[in-house]
Amino acid sequence: MNNVEKGRIGENIALKFLIDKGATILERNYWSKFGEIDIIAYFDATEIVFIEVKSRTNCKYGYPAEAVDINKQNKIRKTAEYYIMSNFIEDVSVRFDVIEIYIKDRKIKHIINAF
Repeated sequence: MNNVEKGRIGENIALKFLIDKGATILERNYWSKFGEIDIIAYFDATEIVFIEVKSRTNCKYGYPAEAVDINKQNKIRKTAEYYIMSNFIEDVSVRFDVIEIYIKDRKIKHIINAF
């Protein structure tokens, strides 16, 4: 399984998880001139959540969330600001989450997230 396949599988697992938790998915793979956000969702009309999904088959190079370094965080923040301004979103709280997906034989092994 290559990294693109692993990422797609991980995002699909994360989407199902979020929907099962009651999330409304606003965007998937949202791109702007500042970067990309894997999933944009909300759980109620007062909070929008920008989600980075990191998928791994092992922790040989560290935990998935560790890949979201300060540079990646800044890109996500700028992209989120652009999304909010472009869509004229007001009066909502903003949250940033990382969902870690561990994949073994195309099956979910474990999820760690902020919910």
